[in-house]
Amino acid sequence: MSGKLPQSDAFAVLNKAASERILIMDGAMGTQIQSLGLAEDDYTGRGSGHVCRHHSDHPQQGNNDLLILTQPEAVEEIHFNYAMAGADIVETNTFSATTIAQADYGLQEAVHDLNVEGARVVRRALDRATAIDGRPRFVAGAIGPTNRTASISPDVNDPGYRAVTFDDLRVAYLQQVRGLIAGGSDILLIETIFDTLNAKAAIFACIQAMEEHGRALPLMISGTITDASGRTLSGQTPTAFWHSVRHARPWTVGLNCALGANAMRPHLAELSGVADTLICAYPNAGLPNAFGQYDEDPDDMAPQIADFAREGLVNVVGGCCGTTPDHIRAIAETVAGFAPRKVPAYV
Repeated sequence: MSGKLPQSDAFAVLNKAASERILIMDGAMGTQIQSLGLAEDDYTGRGSGHVCRHHSDHPQQGNNDLLILTQPEAVEEIHFNYAMAGADIVETNTFSATTIAQADYGLQEAVHDLNVEGARVVRRALDRATAIDGRPRFVAGAIGPTNRTASISPDVNDPGYRAVTFDDLRVAYLQQVRGLIAGGSDILLIETIFDTLNAKAAIFACIQAMEEHGRALPLMISGTITDASGRTLSGQTPTAFWHSVRHARPWTVGLNCALGANAMRPHLAELSGVADTLICAYPNAGLPNAFGQYDEDPDDMAPQIADFAREGLVNVVGGCCGTTPDHIRAIAETVAGFAPRKVPAYV
């Protein structure tokens, strides 16, 4: 990635750590936010004194990214709890912090602040944790897929229609990534990719932002296999997905969301067999039940992740939907005895 640019300081520390052990990512943010039972006034900040300076007439309940600005202490505590549970890499709460996604809430003007402060909130949490145990930890600037897709029509009656263009996505992602870098992100994480064309726009934006910054940051790219078909929503197998993003020379490539660990395993094994970079996996805590809840507790999920490690499939592991600090603690403890996957020199 951006081979002409000098690498950030995080590269050397992360590479050394990854050569010695399996690294740990954090778990779900939404699960933790739901447990707080926040109401509309909490989201807008009227109940906390952190009122968002960007006005919108739209209801904000459910706009979890906004809590970076209106409930920063609560968001910081979630990040801190994941760090203390064993996470080396903690994601910003910016999954939907693009103008495209925030348009649903009328808060396009808040995007820069969301990303800058999103990174700063994580950094404060990680510095607190490091002050306790001395372990370095890293801020991953989370870049979600947006709620529009560049290669699939949302209208079954008009298959040629697209709700967003590549350039729309590139511009939106660039604004987001600039904010994440300005806030102090150590890593850029393009995650939950269901449409590789969206991801390519994000990659383009990351490269441009890093060139402006003058330093190359580690880039993590994580796709989503949507069901038992073994393909992304836009139709790619794990192997095809890898060859579509390999040009970006990511620090890690991997899979997250949609599936529990057992269901993810064959797709992860396929990706691990072709990718000549580090492999990252953070599955859901099983599949949602009839009430939308995730039933796998830490004792259920951790042994499945241990199987990833035992088989030499992974370098970085964590959790997605339904996971908690207790899940991450159990995962960290379970994989501690396994060596990280050896990266092939060429595949």
